[in-house]
Amino acid sequence: MNVPQWHTLPTLVLEQIFDFLDSRDRRNAANCCWAWRQHFFQRRYFRNFRFHIDVAEDDQLSFFHHSMSNLAKELVIVFDFHNVFHIQKMRGLLYKAARCDNIRALRFQTNNVGLVAPGNTHSELLVAIEQCFVEPLKMWLSRKNQPCQTLDLGAIEALTYYGHDFLKAMAKPQELLQLTLASIKYDPNHYPILELDTTLLQKCASLQLLSLDYDTLSDELLHTIQVLPLRKLLVVVHGLDRDEHAGVSDAAWANFSMHFTSIEVVLTLVYAYEAVELLVSRIVGDHMPVTHIRILFCEFMCHDAVDGMSIANSDTLRSIYYIDSGHNRGHHNSNYLSNIRGQDAFVMLAWRCKQLEEIVVHGHPMDPHNLLGIARLRSRQLRRVEVSQINWPNGEAQYAFNDEMYKLLGQRWTLLKYDQLPAALGDGPVYCEERDKFVYELLRRDLTL
Repeated sequence: MNVPQWHTLPTLVLEQIFDFLDSRDRRNAANCCWAWRQHFFQRRYFRNFRFHIDVAEDDQLSFFHHSMSNLAKELVIVFDFHNVFHIQKMRGLLYKAARCDNIRALRFQTNNVGLVAPGNTHSELLVAIEQCFVEPLKMWLSRKNQPCQTLDLGAIEALTYYGHDFLKAMAKPQELLQLTLASIKYDPNHYPILELDTTLLQKCASLQLLSLDYDTLSDELLHTIQVLPLRKLLVVVHGLDRDEHAGVSDAAWANFSMHFTSIEVVLTLVYAYEAVELLVSRIVGDHMPVTHIRILFCEFMCHDAVDGMSIANSDTLRSIYYIDSGHNRGHHNSNYLSNIRGQDAFVMLAWRCKQLEEIVVHGHPMDPHNLLGIARLRSRQLRRVEVSQINWPNGEAQYAFNDEMYKLLGQRWTLLKYDQLPAALGDGPVYCEERDKFVYELLRRDLTL
């Protein structure tokens, strides 16, 4: 009996076979033999392909250089910003990407977003950052043929300070669709402020998603970006310093809101220990059209912040995350959410905010009666209610509470146990790296259009 010689099939026949298959079957067929696998690596089979590469994996690096560099449209690079060997590999990888016209989107992912305090950065370290990241990125951005569409700096503080240089280096800024310049600070109370030439942003005529640190915003910048087709604006707050940053006026936000009637505005507070108390008075005001608020690791529950948001953004707010580590719960008063009239801030938020879809609270105990009140108010539209701590009154029938919550919300209701929580939200001491990783994952998730 003759064994079929699949590798001898003519190229024309292979093309017809591969064109007939869907993407999954095409990948399986590529494992048939070497000839079929070589035929598989064609650009027409990899349209809009995103390739994830972990710099720690040498086989992935080799595979990218030999097979995928001319096929991927988007490159997601995972690396350790503290690992000198990773940084050395990044330089060659980025120069390779700069020479590949097909790569139009770059995203960085790293757990160590903060390198060292900016004021303590040695000149040798700055030279290394510029040689390994800034110079090849400028080369990639200056490409006129198939120019950049997405630049995501991965919330790496040291790289975001070059935001002005990156915008200036773009050969065709009008092709840019997504730009993320927001960061996670090494020291949220002391850091340089990125200043952007607003005319450079004005040239990004196709920009749909923009993320910035709050300190970069100004009345002029808000006015400038009104010419852009923005669908999502992400703002990250760290510290507040009137001497360094004047903030944004209510009038500027009012004009912004009138122009962008359906934009998503995601406001994230990260280690903003002072800013959380001034959230409404100094940041949101009366007209910032916040649709999603994330208050992350600010160490205490601020009733005024939640209550003020529900008043200022009653027509726009759709999602709220209030998250701290579990070990902080002993420092909170059990009446932290009640104002002088005994009203629970989250119940009032559910009552006022007609578009509310999502409530996530970790690190702060919730009252079961108030949770039931929230579920009854918004059971039809809530997509997710997730908590990890409930302040059970003595003799409370927990099974009755859970039964009614599931009747009202079904799988949209989640009560996480401590062993189900991420390491950053655990009951014991938490490393800064774990919290940074958790914050970064939330920031990255909000980048989805």
